[in-house]
Amino acid sequence: MNPIVAPSILASDFANLQREIEMINTSQADWIHIDVMDGVFVPNISLGVPIVEAIKRHAKKPMDVHLMIVQPEKYVEAFHKAGAETISVHIEACPHLHRNLQQIKSLGCKAGVAVNPHTPISSLEDVILDIDLVCLMSVNPGFGGQKFIERTYDKIRSLKTLINKRKAKTLIEIDGGVNQQNAKPLMDAGADVLVAGNFVFSSSNPKEVIQRLKEVS
Repeated sequence: MNPIVAPSILASDFANLQREIEMINTSQADWIHIDVMDGVFVPNISLGVPIVEAIKRHAKKPMDVHLMIVQPEKYVEAFHKAGAETISVHIEACPHLHRNLQQIKSLGCKAGVAVNPHTPISSLEDVILDIDLVCLMSVNPGFGGQKFIERTYDKIRSLKTLINKRKAKTLIEIDGGVNQQNAKPLMDAGADVLVAGNFVFSSSNPKEVIQRLKEVS
């Protein structure tokens, strides 16, 4: 089975964002991954609702919005209206995670949970049936271009075991340091969705890179 490929626009040329989105539209990518950072939950600020709205005007692929922000419940509805089809919140930012998931689903979006490298998979056990997507951070969130954390493979296997045990339909997304060398091992471990930023956008031929990721099985 081939992966769902979601290029991360965090690594794109923001001065030519329309061109970058149109490239994704005509590529074999499945989703557009959008990282929203607030400078509080993570040590960086990226983009907000107006940029997501602008992307939506050109996007022909579903928008996978990853909220790396505190109090995401205040902004989920705005990102839904801006065009997000999947919204992921960080478990570390959500003391009432079940409520957050229900809020996202009530808007008609798919509900995702992002998990930082230090957070154990066991913390998802009581809500796994409510989650459409788990975004496993394979780098520390906040910046692109970081080195992939090898421990991620073990976390994927643990998460896959939990999903199978509970008969959930949750997808496993990997975000951070994904490239051609680790794509197949990630899929073999149980990943379903590969987020790739620098690997795609630093290439001289991003569409070819996306195609090669898409062909991994």
